[in-house]
Amino acid sequence: MPSNPWVTRPPPDAEETPGTKQPRRRARMRHPFAPQAETVSRSPEGGLNLWDAGERQVAWWWVSCHGGAGVSTLQALVPGGADGGRGWPILSGGGTSRVVLVARADARGLAQAQLAARQWASGGVPHVQLMGLAAVADAPGRPPRALGDLLTLVSGGFPKLWTIPWMESLRFGELPTRDRTPKNVATMAADLSRFLS
Repeated sequence: MPSNPWVTRPPPDAEETPGTKQPRRRARMRHPFAPQAETVSRSPEGGLNLWDAGERQVAWWWVSCHGGAGVSTLQALVPGGADGGRGWPILSGGGTSRVVLVARADARGLAQAQLAARQWASGGVPHVQLMGLAAVADAPGRPPRALGDLLTLVSGGFPKLWTIPWMESLRFGELPTRDRTPKNVATMAADLSRFLS
């Protein structure tokens, strides 16, 4: 049978021999670090509003994708940023605002985060450096597979993803002590600390 010119055989050293398995390579997902207006169109459903932040210089802004996302909690756990409300802060002098979007890791929250990411990627948010998404757990334990898959999909539109686990102490109005702060929060704090100068 003639070989198909559109399909190539793997090199001999890559072929599996009986009884051996080749390690699977995971594809590395590339995350956007700048808008791609030429390839991403803005969603007709909108996104977040833009607001004038004046000349206020902050290390970064926590911006909520929806009500109850967890901005005030993250601001208390990771000092250094400022609450940007539910809109993109635009500096009136034309400087760049650094933004961390915050959303609950439920279907509604992730849909709102996706809209905001698309708005940024389409070039609809001038002078904003999107640093990443903080996805705050909406319940204890591992999320259902469908939500995990949705988070993976949505996170592809962000330069960085920080998953913030459920913290039972917050239900009682108490921040976790430094020795009980989840590792994910400490990692995010270390990532953001370089912008504190």
